Amino acid sequence: MTISIIPSLPENNTIDQQQKSYHQHCKLHWRRGQLLVKPYKNGQQSYLSSLANQHTLIECLKHSPINLVTIDPQLGDATLKFWIVACQTANKPIYISPSARSNRSLVNHKFVRFIQPIVNQTLALILLILVSPLMLILTFMIWAGGSASLFSYQWQVGEHGKIFPMINFCTQSKYKHSTLIGFLMNKYHLVNLPRLLNVIRGEMLLIGCKNLCLEDVIQSSLTREVSQGDGLNEVLNSWQIEAKLS
Repeated sequence: MTISIIPSLPENNTIDQQQKSYHQHCKLHWRRGQLLVKPYKNGQQSYLSSLANQHTLIECLKHSPINLVTIDPQLGDATLKFWIVACQTANKPIYISPSARSNRSLVNHKFVRFIQPIVNQTLALILLILVSPLMLILTFMIWAGGSASLFSYQWQVGEHGKIFPMINFCTQSKYKHSTLIGFLMNKYHLVNLPRLLNVIRGEMLLIGCKNLCLEDVIQSSLTREVSQGDGLNEVLNSWQIEAKLS
C-alpha cells in the first residue's frame, strides 16, 4: 500500500493484512472515516508489506481521510502497541473495539454525563494551578537526581475505549534503579500529579469511572475468547455424546 492509495479507497473497503513482524493477521476495514483493525484467523491472505513498516504506516495514516482507528485487543500486546505508536505519531485517535469494552459507567442521566467532564476538568485545572509550584520543584529535583526522563507514560483505556498515555513523574534512574526522590514521591503519591493533565484533556476523570490498564484489557479479552472457545467445545462434545447414545 502506498500513501496515494488510501485516499482513493472506497467508503466501505476491507483488506487483509499479515503483520510480518508480529506473526499476526490483521483485517483492515474502512467505513465512514473509521479504520477497523481486527484479527484474521483463516490463513494467509493478501499481504500489505508496506504496513509492516511503522514509518510507512505513519505516513499512510497522516495522508489518509481516516478520522479514528478502532482496534481489537485480541491482536495482542505487540501488535496493539505497534498501531498505538503509529496513530499517536500520526495524530489519529485510536480506540479499543466496542466488543472488548466493559460497561463500567454508572451514569445514565444525560445532564450528569454532560456536566461530569466539565466538573472534572475544572477541578483538575484548579488543582494544577495550586500544585504547580510543587510540580516545578519536583521536576527540578528529578532532573538534578539523574533520572532517565522527567515523565513516564503508561497506556490506558478510558471510559469510552480511547487509548491514551497516562502521565506520571519518572522515578527511575538511567540504570532502571529507583532514585531517592522517586522513593519519596511514590510514598506520598506525588508521582501521580501529572495525571491532572490527562484529566484536563478529557482522557481521565477525577470523580467517576476509572480507566483501565491496556495490558489488563488485552488479558481480559484473550481470557474471554478462551472461555468462549471452551464453552463451544463443551457444547460440541455434549452433542457428540448424545448422538452416540441415540
